[in-house]
Amino acid sequence: MATTRRIEIYDTTLRDGTQGEGFNLSLQDKLLIAQKLDELGVDYVEGGFPLSNPKDAAFFREIRTVRLKHAKVSAFGMTRRRGMKAEDDPGMKSLLDAQTPVVTIVGKTSDFHVKKVLNVSLEENLEMIKDTVRLMTSAGRKVVYDAELFFDTYRDNPQYALRTLHAALEAGATVLCLCDTLGGSMPEFVESTVAAVLKETGAMIGVHTHNDSDVATANALAGVRGGAKHVQGTINGVGERCGNMDLIPLIANLKVKYGYDCLREDSLRKLTEVSRYVYETANINLVPSRPYVGSSAFAHKGGMHVHAVQKDASTYEHINPEAVGNTRKILISEMSGASNITAKLGNKFDIATDKAALRKVLETVQDLENAGYQFEAAEGSFELLLRKQIGRHRPFFKLDHYRVIIQRLHNAEPVAEATLKLRIGDQVEHRVAEGDGPVNSLDGAIRKALMKHYPQIEQVRLTDYKVRVINSREETAAAVRVIIECRRERADGSKENFGTIGVSANIIDASWQALLDAYEYHLIHCEEERHPESAVRAEGVAAGA
Repeated sequence: MATTRRIEIYDTTLRDGTQGEGFNLSLQDKLLIAQKLDELGVDYVEGGFPLSNPKDAAFFREIRTVRLKHAKVSAFGMTRRRGMKAEDDPGMKSLLDAQTPVVTIVGKTSDFHVKKVLNVSLEENLEMIKDTVRLMTSAGRKVVYDAELFFDTYRDNPQYALRTLHAALEAGATVLCLCDTLGGSMPEFVESTVAAVLKETGAMIGVHTHNDSDVATANALAGVRGGAKHVQGTINGVGERCGNMDLIPLIANLKVKYGYDCLREDSLRKLTEVSRYVYETANINLVPSRPYVGSSAFAHKGGMHVHAVQKDASTYEHINPEAVGNTRKILISEMSGASNITAKLGNKFDIATDKAALRKVLETVQDLENAGYQFEAAEGSFELLLRKQIGRHRPFFKLDHYRVIIQRLHNAEPVAEATLKLRIGDQVEHRVAEGDGPVNSLDGAIRKALMKHYPQIEQVRLTDYKVRVINSREETAAAVRVIIECRRERADGSKENFGTIGVSANIIDASWQALLDAYEYHLIHCEEERHPESAVRAEGVAAGA
């Protein structure tokens, strides 16, 4: 369904998104994300409510010094207070002082809220909307009017719901944005309501949907089908309760599935980058299953699927992952076939046609998974396993021993201390390090031991640490699976994320295995990146064995 009609994208991650549980941003975070959104090509970046807190007020001061190429910054506020002139209201003054080209005003649509929350008459609420919008437009601001609870009110009292819109429109509002504030509306109702409002007002209609019924994106698309040209949401769907409508799949669906014009022509490839940037800036773990941009969005595990994808990716992928800046991912597990191994690393190690080697690796993976290993999120450990099986693994160091003790004094925080002895070539490194916990102290001791010999160890950092009990019936004696996620800097300055794994009834030893793999994986790749003409070939001796 091709069309040349443009859809405006309005991002409210910095305001509505921060109302979500666990999603917090510093002033610097907000400024950086605003610039990232501008690079993506969104039309509006809502910065916050300047009267609500000093951080939002500071954001509007600082963002004026940032040269944005495309996006217009919007300040958010409510209608004037009852019984007060708009020009005398502190909230109105803060909106004007923000000096943004756009102001977004949220007004009451619900007659019930008007009477019970604002405690004013229905007519007074209409005057509050008019006065507020008129003050902003007279000051040269473009006004986006957000009609709170519109869909619920329109269902019960359409006459008054429409009167509130006409009040904003008559006062000069440019966009009338219909809000599904409770997130309870269904797509067919959203579509028909938007169409009816468009026919009634002839205005530019927007939609702002929430995900409480898990149809926020569907509702936004329904609104567009009904005639909306403006859509509000957040990156990754962050927000209060179940979240806002996620702009990432919305944008991809509008451009790829429906052929709408939104953002810029080259912006689609930035979706994955922006999604992960917001997660990382907010210090929130990435959600692998996010449509289009998640690390699992184009991941293939079943051998039959991988075999087909190798021949033609469209057999099991609805779009090319590169179109949205993502990559295909081949998973290795006991369900895998030789096709998985070939697709993942077969060409790199020239074993694509070596059936015996592939079978040997696959059998090893199956045996290890039976013991509790999982290589889906531990591609670093899987590559090392493959190297060992085909004689292309070089141990950079060998463990003599390690010891970790934890001391806790009365009314004091516990302190962990790790002692480590490694053999590196013909030298012995005996190091001690303290840390907040046993893994932190062990990691510190490893780094101290390796730094003199391999300074490039500074270019790899742990980003996540996960522990899972394997056989819970054994209670505290159960084996555990430790997965470590790391980020390393390549020789060309680019970054690579990878995972490693360890399994043991001893959580410290499981952590040691994962740490060992992480450092060996990094060091092997550092060596090969600097000397690509000489791939490492050595006896398959496992370090630390």
